Amino acid sequence: MWKIAVGFAIFAALGIYVISKGGDKLDMGGEKHGADAVHVEPAKTDAPAAAPAADASAAK
Repeated sequence: MWKIAVGFAIFAALGIYVISKGGDKLDMGGEKHGADAVHVEPAKTDAPAAAPAADASAAK
């Protein structure tokens, strides 16, 4: 029984160590909404990309 308690204590200490070394890369803030949500997938369309607009000075 004591082996389970020691194993849990070692595992918990290792987990806390890994989380503390995460720095700014690790966000434990939970679900984000609004301006805080930064992961946005671009819209998928079947249309080809539009051609760049012609320069107005080149038309003269």
